[in-house]
Amino acid sequence: MKKIVALTVIALGFGINADATTEINNSNEINILQEKTYTPIEASAIPADVLKNISSKYGGYTLKEAHTAADGEYKLVLAKDGKTVTAYFSSTGEFIKEA
Repeated sequence: MKKIVALTVIALGFGINADATTEINNSNEINILQEKTYTPIEASAIPADVLKNISSKYGGYTLKEAHTAADGEYKLVLAKDGKTVTAYFSSTGEFIKEA
């Protein structure tokens, strides 16, 4: 009788451990971030409204490079006094971020 009780306790112990391990394994998450692909464009391809917003934030900067993504987002490389910044703007000219 003692052997049956002991085996039952051991079997339940393994079952509880298996469930805990399963929960831990199921709680792992993997986040994958995919960067956008930007295509070089001429400055003349940037709409005037977008350029107006850009110049209000980056007055005095010179546009060195312009790129656009499939969703219309702009990636602009700007320079002033030897300092270069990369600024991102939406298709409507709203500032997104600076890198």
